[in-house]
Amino acid sequence: MAIIMSSWTENYGDPSENKDLLTQFKGAAVVIASDEKITLLGAIQSLFEGSMYTFVFLWTPALSPNGEDIPHGFIFATFMLASMLGSSIASRLMARSSLKVESYMQIVFLISAAALLLPVITSFLVVPSGEKGGGISFSGCIQLIGFCTFEACVGIFWPSIMKMRSQYIPEEARSTIMNFFRIPLNIFVCIVLYNVNAYPIVFMFGMCSVFLFVASLLQKRLRFITESQRSRSQEWTAMKETGSEAEPLNI
Repeated sequence: MAIIMSSWTENYGDPSENKDLLTQFKGAAVVIASDEKITLLGAIQSLFEGSMYTFVFLWTPALSPNGEDIPHGFIFATFMLASMLGSSIASRLMARSSLKVESYMQIVFLISAAALLLPVITSFLVVPSGEKGGGISFSGCIQLIGFCTFEACVGIFWPSIMKMRSQYIPEEARSTIMNFFRIPLNIFVCIVLYNVNAYPIVFMFGMCSVFLFVASLLQKRLRFITESQRSRSQEWTAMKETGSEAEPLNI
């Protein structure tokens, strides 16, 4: 350690690439404003992550509203298993060349919205038990199935969103652009946590379900733009090939 400290110099990187934070965010804002796909992708990720982080703090009181004795460790392990299953499904989906990420992610967001809507539905259809303590209730079991489904969608979401980020966001500004969208995300999560006791849990889950539904609409728009650009590119390539074949040979 003494030899290293006395003989090694600090590597500060390339000074020409060092930019202050304000300059980086200005560059990210320019890139976001110039490409609708990046704007849509950032909004989609913010909406999904906001719903996911809200779910992390709400699933425990949702499953035990009357102080039921629920196996938290077992339930959390089940969530992780569902997430791992979703990641496995995502790898199989992305391995199919005929299936685009933009296509199946819209369905994933709709399933996620329906899964987090279950607490709202059960609050109206299932009569709540007034007994304190005991095991998990019938409505809790229904919600648990929905929560596991949502965790499976989370497992599909991460590798899929990373693939779309690699396709649409330039690598040199990728981290700054994603941090740009995390600013409203973190503000939203802080507001939710600060007011978690001010609104019913049903309202919170309904809000998350709406966010996920909006994410599915944005994903549909992203898919439309991508397919339109792809079709125009194919038409342009076909026109170039046709034009090159029609040119006379100069002898």
